[in-house]
Amino acid sequence: MQQRPLGPFSVSAIGLGCMNICHAYGAPVSKEQAERVLLTALDNGVTHFDTAALYGFGASETHVGNVLAKHRSQFTLASKGGMAGVQFDDGVKRVIDGRPEAIRKNCEDSLRRLKTDVIDLYYLHRWDKQVPVEESVGAMSDLVRAGKVRTLGLSEVSAATLRKAQAVHPITALQTEYSLWTRNPEIAVLETCREFGIAFVAFSPLARGFLCGPDLNVGSFDPKDIRLPMPRFKPEHFGRNLQLLPAYRAIAQEVGCTPAQLALAWLLHQGPDILPIPGTAREAHLLDNLGAADVKLDAATLARLDALINQKTVSGNRYTEQANKEIDTEAY
Repeated sequence: MQQRPLGPFSVSAIGLGCMNICHAYGAPVSKEQAERVLLTALDNGVTHFDTAALYGFGASETHVGNVLAKHRSQFTLASKGGMAGVQFDDGVKRVIDGRPEAIRKNCEDSLRRLKTDVIDLYYLHRWDKQVPVEESVGAMSDLVRAGKVRTLGLSEVSAATLRKAQAVHPITALQTEYSLWTRNPEIAVLETCREFGIAFVAFSPLARGFLCGPDLNVGSFDPKDIRLPMPRFKPEHFGRNLQLLPAYRAIAQEVGCTPAQLALAWLLHQGPDILPIPGTAREAHLLDNLGAADVKLDAATLARLDALINQKTVSGNRYTEQANKEIDTEAY
């Protein structure tokens, strides 16, 4: 696996997003299946594992800790705080909380679940708009000084917010959704990251499964699948988006790769500072994704892909109106 810089670390060009091993796109994954995916990734050169306190309300971190703690020296570990599950009388609920005390608690809980003394890259999962980002990042900076985390990152923030955070503590990575069908980072965030030498970590690089190959059957999604409320998967938009796939698959066939590999290869060709972290709960999909590191795309093919799937040809917004209120989209 080719290597790319992630701040002071050198990691595999393609990492593993660990949300899928516990929730999000279907029925819960067994501990045994999660273990197989994690170990298959490690055995095949993945050295960048990305998780969060939120995923499965700690279940993802627990899987990663139970399976990979004994191999801790072999990979770079990223996790996130500032958004986690909180116990209420009527159950556990997702809460965005950027107060210093919440961030400290999130980190301590993550360290325990991950069975490690230090997290290599610790993200603010969401900017809590009730708390100045400088205050949240200041608390995270204290974690660096305490030796609990090595470097800091931000997730789903605008270029303006990134600048504010960078003024408090050096930011190693910014993470947000980026793929052929989600181009928001190209507005300003990518340029700002490059100005400061900040790595860009791309989540959902396969368009939440849309670019993986066979047509998704939205009607068969698990009732708890997080894609169901997303506008692009609603009937009024999904049918239009499906019309993009025949030409896209034809390009993959010409290149001699799978559709998933084509999507990841396109991202890798956007710059050496781009680090995609596709997630999966299946070993076969994982191995297919990793093959994208060897796919070469010429300028003409990149231009065809850009023209085919972009912010103008994809139908529907990325998130619902309510979800958009929770992310920092101003001057994105």
